[in-house]
Amino acid sequence: MTIMAMLVPGALLLGALGLIAFFWSLRSGQYEDLEGAAHRVLIDDDEDKIE
Repeated sequence: MTIMAMLVPGALLLGALGLIAFFWSLRSGQYEDLEGAAHRVLIDDDEDKIE
């Protein structure tokens, strides 16, 4: 029973940290441009090639 007294608050703390990290990523604009990264993969830039 004493292990439950340690595991439950630990799980709640980790869940709260994950939720805080998610809301921080929303506020910092991580999910603003969902299509941009997918299209950048397909662009062929000659400037990036090293010859």
